[in-house]
Amino acid sequence: MSFETITLSIEAGVALLILNRPDQLNSFNSQMHADVRQALKQVRQDSEVRVLLLTGEGRGFCAGQDLGDRKVAPGAEAPDLGQSIEQFYNPLIRTIRDLPMPVICAVNGVAAGAGVNIALACDLVIAARSASFIQAFCKLGLIPDCGGTWTLPRLIGMARAKSLMLLGDKLSAEKAEQWGMIHRCTDDADLRDEALALSRHLATQPTYGFALIKRGLNASMSNNFDDQLELERDLQRLGGRSEDYKEGVAAFMEKRTPKFKGC
Repeated sequence: MSFETITLSIEAGVALLILNRPDQLNSFNSQMHADVRQALKQVRQDSEVRVLLLTGEGRGFCAGQDLGDRKVAPGAEAPDLGQSIEQFYNPLIRTIRDLPMPVICAVNGVAAGAGVNIALACDLVIAARSASFIQAFCKLGLIPDCGGTWTLPRLIGMARAKSLMLLGDKLSAEKAEQWGMIHRCTDDADLRDEALALSRHLATQPTYGFALIKRGLNASMSNNFDDQLELERDLQRLGGRSEDYKEGVAAFMEKRTPKFKGC
């Protein structure tokens, strides 16, 4: 399937989705939302896909919303940004979060506005050393969306989250790694190769179990302790009935490398 604003390729269990509006720093317009939505639907329906890798083309990962796609004529009625969130961004974040596979984000340059929080919705974030993260909403009189007000305080603490969101300062990839906001940063020239290597490794692992881990961790943010214990019981029951569990035990007993199928 061909797209106007992204590219999607699938190889060895890894779906590589590249935001491809480099002249606009891969900012989202309505067409990109449609393309990404269709690509993620395709990824979810393809039983061969076991890992999703998201990155950007050119010198930036994603500058968030394309403001030119929302231009308002002088004197015209103000746009309903809540409708845009409800129609486009909230479904996108929910889809990324709920995909039953690891989602890796390779941040290849600036991630600003919604671009930051789309990256942080992924399971593992690797960033080029020159990359940066900017919660730019405050400069427009807006609040961080795409789950940013929920995700960022849980990653780096409320005080740091408030400073980034109220001041709109640029956060370097190295500092983001030090603060525990991302998995790691790497040299610019190595970013794509390292992200692909990690994706290919994960694609050989028991990805059905990874989906259960994601469900457990996502629920832990709102569950109380007893509810979480009960959820762990239920998810472990599912894991114990999987083919990957049988294969993992058999390979351990036979002292061989397991061949997981993700089911």
